[in-house]
Amino acid sequence: MNALLTTNIYEPQGVLMIAGACLPKMQPDAFKSLASQADCILSLCLEESHINMAVTKLGAMLSTDRITKVIFATVDRSPHCTQLHYIDHELKRMMPSLPPFEHYVAADGKLFPVSDQAIEQSKTLRTLTQSI
Repeated sequence: MNALLTTNIYEPQGVLMIAGACLPKMQPDAFKSLASQADCILSLCLEESHINMAVTKLGAMLSTDRITKVIFATVDRSPHCTQLHYIDHELKRMMPSLPPFEHYVAADGKLFPVSDQAIEQSKTLRTLTQSI
């Protein structure tokens, strides 16, 4: 599995999976299940890289029009991996036309789809709390 930030923007085509770098080792069964759906799999560790670098790189890849769908997959309960799911929200602010996105977290060997609403709520904590 190559790293997102060191992959040429013209390499990925078809269904692109962006996986948290630790996913294959920590949740191998869940990773294999999703990997079978992807034409290209790239890893990303947001403990090593800033999210803005990933947004810029993926935006450049998407601008080639070679990618038909993007799947984001991470382990659950990692604050760094949670940020990976924010990437499409940032891209939607910058780019007029994008392929579909899917989001998953893996726990206990199983995959759980993550909704846009859940991602947005995790970014906007005030929606989950009461005013003081």
